[in-house]
Amino acid sequence: MNRRTFIAGGLGGLALLAGGIYFTKGSWYRQTVNSVRNLTGDLDAQFLRQLITADAAHSRTIMWQAEDVLTNPAIEYRVKGQTEAQMVAAQEDFFTDDGVKNNQYLAKLQELQADTDYEYRVVTEAAASDWHTLHTAGQGDFECLIFPDSQSSDYSDWKAVAQNAAERNPQAAFFINMGDIVDNGEDHTQWQAWFHGVNGIIDRIPFVPMMGNHETYDQKWKVRLPEAYLHYFVVPENNSRDFSRYYYSFDYGDVHFMVLNSQWDETEDFKPGLMAEQLNWLREDASRSRKKWKIVLVHKDVLQYRIHKRPERQEGISEVGKNFMPLFDELGIDIVFSAHLHTYRNRGHIKNFKRDSQGPLYILTGVAGNVRYPGLWIDHKLDEVVAPQPETDNYLTMQVTDKEITVKCFLPDGQEIDRVTVRKSAAS
Repeated sequence: MNRRTFIAGGLGGLALLAGGIYFTKGSWYRQTVNSVRNLTGDLDAQFLRQLITADAAHSRTIMWQAEDVLTNPAIEYRVKGQTEAQMVAAQEDFFTDDGVKNNQYLAKLQELQADTDYEYRVVTEAAASDWHTLHTAGQGDFECLIFPDSQSSDYSDWKAVAQNAAERNPQAAFFINMGDIVDNGEDHTQWQAWFHGVNGIIDRIPFVPMMGNHETYDQKWKVRLPEAYLHYFVVPENNSRDFSRYYYSFDYGDVHFMVLNSQWDETEDFKPGLMAEQLNWLREDASRSRKKWKIVLVHKDVLQYRIHKRPERQEGISEVGKNFMPLFDELGIDIVFSAHLHTYRNRGHIKNFKRDSQGPLYILTGVAGNVRYPGLWIDHKLDEVVAPQPETDNYLTMQVTDKEITVKCFLPDGQEIDRVTVRKSAAS
């Protein structure tokens, strides 16, 4: 089975925000619906998803696709257990990629109450989808799921890893995918398969996406701009003229997350300057945050590994590491998660490129798809924990409290293979 034929069917596309506009009797205006409308019909909102926003306590982005063009699409939402509802209109932003026209919609819910259970559904003039749950961030403890590269030739492994992890961790507030979400960024069938893999998860908890190098490949495996990724995931803005939504940050509880983009080699011929721009942005963004914890997510890894039967390849620090690790030290970053190499490695704390308890904790997250590199890497001197070999799929959980963050790594069957805790006093 090749990468183009493992799944069939069409996607529908992406939309921009018309926030705060509500529908009643054919008109669009700001208003609260006194009670939920009695709509009939079974509206099929395909690949319905929640996306993280900069302020997860008070807002949420909802996106979905439709096979046909919808009439007056909107999101209806209410506090769980209440009858009074509100409606936010969605706009369409149809796009074509991989020869497929996509009908996709987006609505942004704002001015939500923190730490509150909501429910929402997609509505049109005459039909509605099922209700789905939504919980806003609070200031207390939380847990999230972290998935490494999910790129695959057949996404059944990805589906099994994601679904089993979510079932074992029903309290997870959101989930992260560390880039290389799909194997080929232009192949719409792979995006369909990825979305199917997180069905029942991505509609009820927000998704934190990250761009990997495979999101920049076209059908001929040549580099292009990440068209599909940018359409499918409307993440927080970064106020960049040239790299809008390529990288971003968000807050959840008392953690400030900074999602970097390590694909400057892939984008340089199209739009130069991605790395330099992020160095400046990261310093400013981290300095503005008053959150207790600061965590960086980046696809490509900070270390360079030797490769079996390639003696010319030396152990050391990668280009990503050389450029960003000194800044991570300067900014007091607590944890750096990376991916790309499809192997799980816990490096402990590193500062000035050496082991140092005062530096950030570095975790290479592993692999969550079926693309694996058995016997490729030679262990790095900075590795402290290495996943059992030959490498298999894995996932991580991160538990955040006021005093500590605990990261655990699990095999697909739920067996724990690593655990590490970063502690900080309540006054820090």
